[in-house]
Amino acid sequence: MGSTGEVVVGLAVLVGLVGVVVQILPGLLLVAAAVITWGVVTGGPVGWTVVAVAALATGLAWVGQYVLAGRHLKRAGVPFTTTVVGGILGVVGFFVIPVVGLIVGFVLGVFLTEWLRSRDPRVGWRSTVAALQATGLTILVELAGALVTTAAWILGLVLT
Repeated sequence: MGSTGEVVVGLAVLVGLVGVVVQILPGLLLVAAAVITWGVVTGGPVGWTVVAVAALATGLAWVGQYVLAGRHLKRAGVPFTTTVVGGILGVVGFFVIPVVGLIVGFVLGVFLTEWLRSRDPRVGWRSTVAALQATGLTILVELAGALVTTAAWILGLVLT
């Protein structure tokens, strides 16, 4: 791959890393797609090793984020349906309130669902905090996968 292509891959990786943290773009997927494309185009042992590392890191991050978040929510006693309602209201909020609507809708959805379910606002708040902590865990795991993928790509650049 030429230097122009590598710059494009680098920009895609950078945008993907920002997307992981900001959670507006599918950041991990963007990083993986860019690095895997680079590896396939580059080819050879280095390129295909980078593809394998990127695919493995991405797959482990996807699985890990759901397992860790699920365990955290289960320990906190937050039902799956509560997170689904939070997610739905987050999507609605995304379109209703620009920029912060996703977060506001998610928090409001989890809080109201748990408050109505338990009839206790303290339970609603504890569940909301647990859901936000689980969201933070997923971001950290996704970021770790994206950074491992990025590191493999940088090492591949150095070696080619």
